[in-house]
This record gives sequence, structure tokens and C-alpha cells, in this order.
Amino acid sequence: MKKRLFSLALTILSVAVAMAQNVSTRTNDFEVDFSDPKKLASTTIPVINWITPVQETNYAQENKFKIRVEIDSDKPIKSIIINVKESEQSASRGSSSIQPTDEEKLHTVVERSITLMDGDNLLEIIAENIDGQKTVSYRKVTIGSAALADATKLDRTDYALIFATDEYDHWGDLVNPVFDSRTIAAELKKTYGFQVDVVENGTQADVLKKIREYAEKKYKPLDQLLIFFAGHGNYDQTFGEGFVVTRESLINDEAKTTYLSHNRLRSIINNIPCEHIFLAMDVCFGGTFDAALASSRGIGDEVYKEQNTAEFITRKLTYKTRRFLTSGGKTYVSDGIAGKHSPFAKNLIEALRSRGGRDGVLTLPEIYSYVEKLKIQPRFGEFGDNAPGSDFVFVAK
Repeated sequence: MKKRLFSLALTILSVAVAMAQNVSTRTNDFEVDFSDPKKLASTTIPVINWITPVQETNYAQENKFKIRVEIDSDKPIKSIIINVKESEQSASRGSSSIQPTDEEKLHTVVERSITLMDGDNLLEIIAENIDGQKTVSYRKVTIGSAALADATKLDRTDYALIFATDEYDHWGDLVNPVFDSRTIAAELKKTYGFQVDVVENGTQADVLKKIREYAEKKYKPLDQLLIFFAGHGNYDQTFGEGFVVTRESLINDEAKTTYLSHNRLRSIINNIPCEHIFLAMDVCFGGTFDAALASSRGIGDEVYKEQNTAEFITRKLTYKTRRFLTSGGKTYVSDGIAGKHSPFAKNLIEALRSRGGRDGVLTLPEIYSYVEKLKIQPRFGEFGDNAPGSDFVFVAK
């Protein structure tokens, strides 16, 4: 029997010559059997596009869970089946069959509110066209607190991307950015289990290339990304904009083309496909990262004493996070004494070493409590697509 293996490109509507073959989005592969010429038929594979939820693994407190799926096919869609299972191999807990109307046979939008059981649920969508060609796609949804009893079992990864510059081609050198950043990186790794990437004395191209690398990663719903900048910063009164000064930035650059603008940085970071991003900046004029800093509000402590750690984490990470904390506003900030950390970095490191107190979870309000009394007051705010109620957590190991 002759068989051939094809890989599906996610951005291309693949064409196959097959009959009654299945495609799974988990493997991105499908197998075509050419042994029986009578079964051959020219057909296309239906494409399933999840609008909600986008991520493959999801967490929710409520049993009612909404889905929205768009299905496209060059050949008319015969049927769409929604199954709810505990796993791929288990029997269906419930099933729903949809017969597209004539107007929907090439493009069907499926919207459903599905009642799920506490624990793990696997949503399976099967789309079949008139040639019997099937596509199968899955989403995993964990419901309720029972399945979240152990925080160490949560499907999540914390990343840290750190940029530190203390050697400049045209600006005066600094004494602490690399030292500060290495200390913070070590604390994130040792205490909180972050996967850390440090870029030292990088050019603007180095910075953007590394951010692009993180923008192309695959993230899970509870994954977090911390981005930290330490070094020179600049503010242009005429442009009304702040800038990160990179290694090769010129001092007398009126066009600011050798600088990395906050506007560009804000847009790029906001578009990284990670649900939870926290940006910290220990640079002069870092507060100008917020385009509307004057209207930003303060923050307060939050205490949850009745939740286990896993419930606390998932509740904190329910909403999309785009938060920032800077060492100052529209001002110069101190680099500190060589080998003793900058004032902002010193207090940030103290916050990280606190391990979040008894519960072992350090939140943004708790971090802010460590830095808010500095002589030059740090700025805390939100940007981009931040959702009300969002947070970023550091979970001690």
C-alpha cells in the first residue's frame, strides 16, 4: 500500500486528492491513501478557524462556555459536529450536529454557549464536505476549582526578556544597568522559574530582532512575558515623545531615527500574542511610555484569603494584561553607585526576594508597594489592549 504524508501550512488552504481522510490541527499532518484509484476524488480540506477561544488550552470559572468558530471550504460543507469529551480517546459526553444552509455551505459561522462539567473538557469540532473530506480541531477547557487544586500543575510558562545597556558609542556610559539586569535575571530564574533571555549593550536592530523572536512564539493562555529595559532614556519636547537610547544612538539626532520610540515600542509589545505582558523600564523619562500618563490612576492592594494558590493565579490571569512600571515620569532618574544597583532596581530586587509573602505569589500591587516611596516616584499604568482587572503574578517555586 502506497501512502504519502502531507504537512498543512496554516496560512494556505491545502488541496488534497483523497476520499474520507481526516485532518487534525494538533498534528498538522494528514495521510492520503492512493492504493485504491476508485476512491480518488479531487477535493479541498475544510478549514476550521477558532475565533473564541483562540488558545488550545483554556481555563474558566463558570460552567457556561461560549465558542465561536468559522469554517471555510471550496467544496460545500455537508455537516458540522460539536463533541464534548474528557479526552480525545474517551466517549462523547454530548454532541450537536449542524446542517449548514445553502448560503452557509462555503462559509459557516458557529456560535454556541456550551455547558461543561467541572474538570477537563475537550471540545471537538468535525467539519465534513460533500466529498467526505473531514477536518477535526480541538480546544481544551478546564472548568472550576476542583481541577486547579495544585498550582504546580497549571499549564503555564513565564518568560522574561531583559535589555540592559551601560556601554554606548556616543552617550556617556552607565555603571549599573547590566549589573542590575543580571541580578534580576538570576532572581527570576531561581525564585520564580522564569525562562530568561538577556540582551546586553544591544543596538536598535538587536532589540527589535529579539522582540520579533518573542512575537513569533506560541503562548498558552496562562503564559506571561516580562520585558525589562535598563539604560539611557530620552524625551523630545518638540515631538512630545519618549525614547529608549540604544548602543549606537546619536546624541544630536534631531530626527531621532537612531532611537527606539515609545510609540513604536508600545505598538510592537501590545501585538505580541501573549495574553499577559508586564513591561518594566529603569530609564530616564520612562514614564513617557504612557501616552496619557496624566490621567493614569493609582493602584491598591488586593487580598484573597479564601482561595487556593491555583485559583488565585487563574483568577488574576483571567483578563488580558498590558501593564507597565517605570522608574520615573518625565524626569531623569539615578543610575546609582557602581555595584550597588540603581534605586529603582534595588527596590524591585527586594520585592522579588520577598517571594510574595506567605502565599508565595507576588503581584503588581505588591511590587508597587516596594517602589512607590522612592524619591523620584515610579509610574504605574496600562497600555494597548489591557483589560480592567488584569494582573501579572510571580509564583515562587
